[in-house]
Amino acid sequence: MYGNENSAEGGFDVERTILLLGNPELYEVSREVKIEELHQMEQVREDLKDTLLAFRARYGVGRAIAPQIGVKKRVIYRHLDTPVLFINPRLAFPEQEMIDVLDDCMSFPDLLVRVKRYKRCIIYYKDLEWNDCSMELEGDMSELIQHEYDHLDGILATLRAVDERALVMKPH
Repeated sequence: MYGNENSAEGGFDVERTILLLGNPELYEVSREVKIEELHQMEQVREDLKDTLLAFRARYGVGRAIAPQIGVKKRVIYRHLDTPVLFINPRLAFPEQEMIDVLDDCMSFPDLLVRVKRYKRCIIYYKDLEWNDCSMELEGDMSELIQHEYDHLDGILATLRAVDERALVMKPH
């Protein structure tokens, strides 16, 4: 299940293998984290971080990751200025305005999918100290979290394609 252990080369402790399009595990619904499992989330966060950073180094993209590494728990890891682990997230949409986006995914790195997402969302979640937290997101950050949240429910962007011509290969 583990990929490259290359801390000397790339600065990543353990890069996990990302499940690719077609793998039936990608369509499974993730289970909630229980408070007694909280201590395990530190390792999950590190695995998600290392895998995301390795993907970013390889492809030049990647801002967040969900259980595409085979961890069937309701967690999302976002790595921007300040990394965040969203535990047992829930989404709310304060308004119905939608945006049209080309969605990319680590599970199909050469493919873009045209989807519609809510322009704004609020994510409610637990942090690593089991505190209740929330964050309001708009535009590309809202789209990003909705994409990752879909992974928790076994929904891929390909299932949300706006029509039969919504799949586009990335140019190389």
